[in-house]
Amino acid sequence: MKILRLIGSLSFVLGLFTAIFAGIPWHVIVEDDPVIPWWLRTAVFCILGGILLVLLTVAIEQRRNRTSAEEFSSSESETRVLLLNSTDVPGRKITEILGLVKGHTIFAIWLGKDLSALVRLILGGELTEYTEMMGRARKVATDRMTAQAEELGADAIINVRYMTTSVIGSAAELLAYGTAVKLSK
Repeated sequence: MKILRLIGSLSFVLGLFTAIFAGIPWHVIVEDDPVIPWWLRTAVFCILGGILLVLLTVAIEQRRNRTSAEEFSSSESETRVLLLNSTDVPGRKITEILGLVKGHTIFAIWLGKDLSALVRLILGGELTEYTEMMGRARKVATDRMTAQAEELGADAIINVRYMTTSVIGSAAELLAYGTAVKLSK
């Protein structure tokens, strides 16, 4: 199903760009000629066919009650830095506060996946395209924050927080931040 949805998304995007960037200038230049060229008709059919294919694949997936989101591995990247969302570490004493560490990223999904998400808004269900995007963004931001803490020689990052904001359209900013600390042995 994912491949069919990808084909539909690509068809939609190619048809849309052809119609906009070639069809509109053609219409302005050759406005007198009522005959629509084959390539513009093909572009319109690609747009409509792409939307239909995406709509059908999403509907079939939901009917089967399956999700197409890839499972993110529960194991984090190998690091010696402990991540906590509390202000202390049970059983250990904080010996030195190294300061604020942060990881930042901005992720977006391409127009084809945005179309799939739009169809899910109509039919209902999890927006797996955005779930996938935010999961990858969270991992990248966390890895960057952890790398910054490792450079400082931290044993842990306490009071870890995540913040997200919408940047434009289907792009989202994700910031991970916390306090890098050294712990007693």
